[in-house]
Formats: sequence, C-alpha cells, structure tokens
Amino acid sequence: MHDPLNYLLAQANTIILGKQRQIRLAVCCLLARGHLLIEDIPGVGKTTLAHTLANLLGLHYQRIQFTSDLLPADVIGSSIFDGQTHTFRFQPGPLFHQMVLADEINRSTPKAQSALLEAMEERQVTVDGETRPLPEPFFVIATQNPLTQIGTFPLPESQLDRFLMRIELGYPDRRSERALLKGEERQILLEKLPACLDTDSLKAIQAQTKTVFASEALLDYLQALILHTRESGVYQGGLSPRAGLALLNASRAWAFMDGRQAVLPEDVQAVLPAVVGHRLKLVASAATDSQAVVASLLADVAIP
Repeated sequence: MHDPLNYLLAQANTIILGKQRQIRLAVCCLLARGHLLIEDIPGVGKTTLAHTLANLLGLHYQRIQFTSDLLPADVIGSSIFDGQTHTFRFQPGPLFHQMVLADEINRSTPKAQSALLEAMEERQVTVDGETRPLPEPFFVIATQNPLTQIGTFPLPESQLDRFLMRIELGYPDRRSERALLKGEERQILLEKLPACLDTDSLKAIQAQTKTVFASEALLDYLQALILHTRESGVYQGGLSPRAGLALLNASRAWAFMDGRQAVLPEDVQAVLPAVVGHRLKLVASAATDSQAVVASLLADVAIP
C-alpha cells in the first residue's frame, strides 16, 4: 500500500512546489478520515492543492464558492416540485460528492457555514425530515482567508473543531517560485495528472491506518498532553475528547505513511501543530498563535 502513497506524494509535489510537508499533512488528514482547513492569503495554491488531491485519489470532486449570499440549500440541496408527477423531488446539492472544496468558507454567513456541520461530523444530511447518507469516502477541504481581510466571518469554535487539521501553505521558497514561473500552467498540469488510487484502494488504506498499534505508554503521553491543556491554566480552553481522538487518528496515519505499524511519540509531535493549532488559544494572547501554542505544549509535557 505504500508504493501508491509514495507515488501520490511525488506527483502532488510536481504541482504544488516546495510544500512537501503540507502535502504530506493533507494526505495524512484524508487517511485519518478527517477534514482539512487551509488558511492563507489568496493565490498561494489552496484551491490547486485540493484539486490535485481529488485528481490523484480519483474522487468525484465539487467546488463550492462560499459568498455572503450563499444559502444552506445551495450547499445541501432542496426539494423541487415535479410538474409531471405532482410531487416534490429532492435535488442533491454539491455536498453530495466524495470530495468537496468549500472555497473561502469564511466569506459566507454563519447560517451557510452551519450547513456543513452535520455533514462533516455524521457524513449525512437531513432535509425535510429525511436523512440522506453522503458518499464514501467523504472529505471536506475548506479554505479561508486571514480574518484581517475585508468581508470575512470567523468560523465559530464548534465549526473549527470539525476540522481534524488546519494547515498554512505560505509563500514558496525562491527556487520553487523560479520553477513555478518557468514551468507550465498548473491547470494544464492538472489535466495531465493520472489517478494513483481508486475508491476501493483508498478505503482499504484507511482501514489499515486504523490498525496501527498505539501502546499504553503512547496513550499515556497523548493523555498527558490533553490533560495539560485542561488543567495548566495556560490555555483559554482545553482539548476536547474529539480533539484527542483526532490527534490519535492523525498520529496513526502519519506512522502508517512512514511504513510503521506502531505509533511513536515523534508521530504525535509531527501532527500536533496541525491538529491542535486551531483548537487552542493561549490565555496571554488574544490571537491564536499556533506555533506558540505547540511550543508551549511540547516544552511543558515530557515524553514518559
């Protein structure tokens, strides 16, 4: 199973240049059956990364452009009247795809943002009293612009907690940007990109990821990290049980991508910034500085 994954990562790195770690975290998030939030300024490749992963994974992909006038029905779908049968028929919205890109999610109102809550947590939606399952696998990749930009609505904590990881792409390094300037357009390269996996193979890898062993000592370390966030008084709010499970699942996926069948403390530390950076806020800081959060946490909690 690791050869297709390595090939997938290699192919993704030909499209998104100089961002190997961010691409690896994105794939790790998908293997852990989580959802990904990419926060950065416009134009650094957030949408291109989502499109690249969809092509490589062979998933049915749909992009939803979130705007201030977007309604929940525009995301989920709605019942329309059929003049021939004189009955109402449900017309599925763009959410009914295996991979959904919620582009610039924080440019829509909280009402539209909430349309994703049930879908992301339970992989189903309820419309007109009827529950409809979403396709499997089901991934949401959302992008958001920095909150300092005009026309943004910050995601509430309950929505942020639905995302297993949050990553930032940032500017490319000088060498990668020169290759980007001299190379073909990304859209042309995307059209040539072959699928590395099919749906069944991806499901099999996800199932294998769950079997990666986590020892009692490793769980002690993970629980010590969680407990410290709740009891130290350093953070405005501690990690929830959902966050603890997210950290464990991401650590398992990271270990699996390294070809190991047991989780190491280094795996937890590798995924920790992406998993807890959007969930924790230092009491001493009004803004969420994920680097400061993680540095404080790792310094205060020793490996057993």
